[in-house]
Amino acid sequence: MNDQVIKVPTRGEILKQLRTAHEATFERTQALVKEQRQLQKAICDFIAVTPNTVPEIAMAIGKPANEVLWFISALKKYGIVVEAGMSGDYPLYQRAKEQQK
Repeated sequence: MNDQVIKVPTRGEILKQLRTAHEATFERTQALVKEQRQLQKAICDFIAVTPNTVPEIAMAIGKPANEVLWFISALKKYGIVVEAGMSGDYPLYQRAKEQQK
């Protein structure tokens, strides 16, 4: 019988090797996730008390309206943001009550 012991790397060791091998991609991804979290927080903070339209939110946080619309759509899908009426042709969005801290 062959009594050689084969060392199997742990999950943590494998992840560390992958992070090292793909360092540039990992750093880009981390920066993107951080930016997305900041944008989501800015949107949610702005509409926490008073409902606003996408153009109003975009102007207040200094981001393009099309980018804000994508985030609002995702936040609405997951129940973080709800529609709160209309302002002319634009829906008003507000932070969902159960999501507020």
